[in-house]
Amino acid sequence: MTRDLPVIAKSPTGIDGLDEVTFGGLPQGRPTLLCGAAGCGKTLFAMTFLYNGAVAYDEPGVFIAFEEQPEDLIKNVGSLSYDIERLIEQKKIVVDHIHLDRNEIEEAGDYDLDGLFIRIGFAIDAIGAKRVVIDTIETLFGGLDNQAVLRSELRRLFEWLKSKGVTAIITGERGDGTLTRYGLEEYVADCVILLDNRVHDQLSTRRLRVVKYRGTAHGTNEYPFIIDQEGITVMPITSSGLSHDAWTERVSTGIADLDEMLEGNGYYKGSSILISGMAGAGKSTVSAHFANSICSSGQRCIYFAMEESPQQIVRNMKSVGLDLQQWVDRGLLRFSARRPNLYGLETHLAAMHREVKEFDPAAVVVDPISALMGAGVAGDVHSMTLRLIDFLKARGVTALFTNLGAGNADTATTEMHISSLTDTWLLLYNRESNGEHNRQLYLLKSRGMAHSNQVREFLMSANGISLREVYVGPDGVLTGSARVAQEARDRVDGLLRTQDMERRTRENERRRRDLAAQIEALKAQLANEESEMDLVNLEGAAREDQRTAARNAQVESRSVRHGPSSTVNPSGSSK
Repeated sequence: MTRDLPVIAKSPTGIDGLDEVTFGGLPQGRPTLLCGAAGCGKTLFAMTFLYNGAVAYDEPGVFIAFEEQPEDLIKNVGSLSYDIERLIEQKKIVVDHIHLDRNEIEEAGDYDLDGLFIRIGFAIDAIGAKRVVIDTIETLFGGLDNQAVLRSELRRLFEWLKSKGVTAIITGERGDGTLTRYGLEEYVADCVILLDNRVHDQLSTRRLRVVKYRGTAHGTNEYPFIIDQEGITVMPITSSGLSHDAWTERVSTGIADLDEMLEGNGYYKGSSILISGMAGAGKSTVSAHFANSICSSGQRCIYFAMEESPQQIVRNMKSVGLDLQQWVDRGLLRFSARRPNLYGLETHLAAMHREVKEFDPAAVVVDPISALMGAGVAGDVHSMTLRLIDFLKARGVTALFTNLGAGNADTATTEMHISSLTDTWLLLYNRESNGEHNRQLYLLKSRGMAHSNQVREFLMSANGISLREVYVGPDGVLTGSARVAQEARDRVDGLLRTQDMERRTRENERRRRDLAAQIEALKAQLANEESEMDLVNLEGAAREDQRTAARNAQVESRSVRHGPSSTVNPSGSSK
């Protein structure tokens, strides 16, 4: 029988993503060191830990501040919608400020923290606190230069917090080449979390890393996080297991001819679709048809617009017969428009996550995903798109992305290299011929289904999008005016062939009539000749009869004249 082994108990922070990175939260009943440079969000992280503990986990907390006044702290976290004053009134949180002047701290005799312990202990006992925050530790030990005393007092502080059975966060400033100013705190703490704020190409990105966590496994990578009006969100890649469902249900593309190219049924539900092409190829129009189809079925859709305002999109789509405003008015379509360089990638991703969770759509459109290249490098955009696709797949949301690019079907690619992440890839290509651009649609791939490999001419009109059947001329597939001209030539050739056939038919009919007349004439001639022959035969028979009768008469005449008893001698005399 296997015996249960003791493990580290954990206190959830309630911060999206952080509990996933730490596999459950911070070490319960132990101190955690939260360090970083100015502006990283250490105080907000600590206050969020206390607030969530009081509100979500029924664990009262104490906040000990050495720098900021309680009223300033309360106002600062009010931007995160934290009502600290209410929790103070309910005796779920205590905010205490301890003023320490460096000039008043001298290394004369023993450095005694007993007064601090008494004050913190009183606050803990007053509300039965389970969580404690000390912000910041540098102020507490600012007058100490003796490393041995400093390390001893740090250890003493941490051990005292453990003895009180509270889960503590102690904030510390980043040192020069060390995690903290003194370089000692990280060795004493059971858990160390490093916050970092970087600026690249004038865009700021906050990142978090769990440097150490005694007694338990934890995520070791750097994870971006954001702080906004909704609080703090850490962005771990939580779908690395690729365990999301594969749906067999189909959703229409909104374009009947395109549905026919996809087995007549459209995309798979929960799949990811990439539509790439040049500017003006019709990517946004295809996206709008998809969104319109989703809303027409009574389902919700979010349209993340990166380059156009919602009003402009609604106006433009009226030219192809789409009334998107009706779906906005009915609450089925939500536009979320923001410039890509307004925030960093993590802020965009967090905002998308929150809107999807709040609106619970059946489909999402991101138009264009390539615009985010202005908010980060290709690798970061690829990583963000991967996380977004995994997040949407896990929720069964069908996602459509557009990408501004160049190249034909042979050289098609994306700057972020996301084509391999998507299930279906459409390429809209503007082909120049005869002095004009004509749109063509290539269905490059569609996983899990049979699909057409034909290149279709792509037409937009007041009645929407249509895909013309492939038209192959003497020089290959023809589109635009070349197709119209070739069709006209083919119609003329067809007419000439028809007229020639009709002429040949008339000639054959005339010859048939002439031959029939000749046959009738020959038949009449033959009949006349046969009649003449019959007459000749009758006349001959009649003459023969007459000759026979004459002979018979002559014989008879001779028989009467001489008689039977008469004898005629040879000399002719009678006897």
